[in-house]
Amino acid sequence: MPEFPAHRLSVAPMMDWTDRHCRVLHRSLSARTLLYTEMVTTGAVLHGDRERLLGYDPVEHPVALQLGGSEPKDLVAAARIGADLGYDEINLNVGCPSDRVQSGRFGACLMREPELVAECMAAMGAAVSVPVTVKCRIGVDDQDPEESLFRLVDLCAQAGVTSFVVHARKAWLKGLSPKENRDIPPLDYPLVWRLKAERPELTIAINGGIGALDEAMTHLEHVDGVMIGRAAYHTPGLLGAVDARVFGEASAEIDAFEAVERYRPYMAAQLAGGVHLAAMSRHMLGLFHGLPGARAWRRILTVEGVKPGAGLEVVDQALEAVRSALALRAQDQRAAGGLEAGEAA
Repeated sequence: MPEFPAHRLSVAPMMDWTDRHCRVLHRSLSARTLLYTEMVTTGAVLHGDRERLLGYDPVEHPVALQLGGSEPKDLVAAARIGADLGYDEINLNVGCPSDRVQSGRFGACLMREPELVAECMAAMGAAVSVPVTVKCRIGVDDQDPEESLFRLVDLCAQAGVTSFVVHARKAWLKGLSPKENRDIPPLDYPLVWRLKAERPELTIAINGGIGALDEAMTHLEHVDGVMIGRAAYHTPGLLGAVDARVFGEASAEIDAFEAVERYRPYMAAQLAGGVHLAAMSRHMLGLFHGLPGARAWRRILTVEGVKPGAGLEVVDQALEAVRSALALRAQDQRAAGGLEAGEAA
């Protein structure tokens, strides 16, 4: 059985979503998936509350730190801090299209400055022993993606970068909001596949609009890795099948009930440390997506989980609502089966 590397399936860095609590939940569903922090700017790393911004639980490994910045000296200092903290990878954001990112001269606007990106990557690569990687778009605004993507990758490769994650959309920095930039620019998966075909020595992962493991497996016929974003957050249960399907592990699928039980000790420890239940339970809302009781699960966690002093009893109440709904459905199915048998007789 082949031993697949962690980048074969990863969860995208998503602002306000992939915090430390979210990552532990995702790890409870998959032992192999590569997890990413939210993007953290170099200024925040160097001058902010590092424990709040960069703290993580050891169970999260493999976990990558994504940085935002464009000043080589600051990126080197931030990368060293991340490596010293034990992050398994340092990733540079060259894809975020938000106004705040543009004003800070980092994110997607760096697609226009590939030489600067390569300089930053060379400096970071020389400063740390862990892999340094790039997450980028295929281009911005009126750039020709075939030129902008390949030029950025080639210059970074010359600087020593061997691994790239490509969001297969342009970013329109003028005229579209960050939210619109996640959906409106058309996807060009074949361009990313071609990048891998023409640069076979590089590790290429694809990102953008991938919502199911069947889609991921199709992409893996063309590239080295798949990064899933919103689908992994809104329906985290899909991660329960990743280790077996994507990594070829001889392990059973982790269902939502088992994921909650695995997450429970972490929640208990965090509650004891003063963390509010809602900070953790908000990431669990989609766990039972598509199952009877999913609406009750979300309602109980949302309404009761935000109350002062809310604890694991809220999670238990929500779980019981799901179990009751599942039992009722099973009862209805048995009754329907009996009726059909009687009619046949």
